[in-house]
Amino acid sequence: MNIKIFNVALGLALTATAISANAQKAYKEGVITISTAMQGQQVEAKSYFRADSAAMQFTTGPATIKILTDADGKSLAVLVDVPVASIKKAAIATPDEVDQALATLPTLTFAPGTETKVISGFNCKKVVATDTKTNKTYDVWVTNDVTLPTTGIAKYYRNVGGFPVQYTSFSQGQSTEVTVKSITEQKNPAGTFGIPADFEKITLDDLKAMSGGR
Repeated sequence: MNIKIFNVALGLALTATAISANAQKAYKEGVITISTAMQGQQVEAKSYFRADSAAMQFTTGPATIKILTDADGKSLAVLVDVPVASIKKAAIATPDEVDQALATLPTLTFAPGTETKVISGFNCKKVVATDTKTNKTYDVWVTNDVTLPTTGIAKYYRNVGGFPVQYTSFSQGQSTEVTVKSITEQKNPAGTFGIPADFEKITLDDLKAMSGGR
């Protein structure tokens, strides 16, 4: 897996940690489908959620990547499955590595606007986010059609005033645009949020070395 793709994926995982949404009725467990770009290619990712865990999964080339996090964002594991190369690896982040990743994220302030539009069936309003570290601005389209706990939104979007439907995700100095396509309530399959026994556990540095960078 290319190291840039790894960084984008990490940013998405930190953004979508343990989403538990409510839209008139509570979504206790289900899946969020998102669309984003990685290395210039559009990628559809699935973010499986329940109250205590989240698992984001997508395919890039021959590899299937799954990123596991807990509700508080204190644990992180990246699973890489490449059947054609007989690779099954689970990279486990240390608490310090999780903290370091979070420390690179922007500090945002928000200015609600008056523009509205419907995105993926959600009634959205525009909020302009400003990164106080760089003074760069970003348009964030949020909806109040659904609500979710503070643990369900990346730290930098917790005060945005709604659930981000179209937004910028950040990681390791990189950013990517994300659009939520749908939220579906479902009972997720057994093992969705765990590490299979046949995966070799490695470090994040090991994974980055495999990916061609550090």
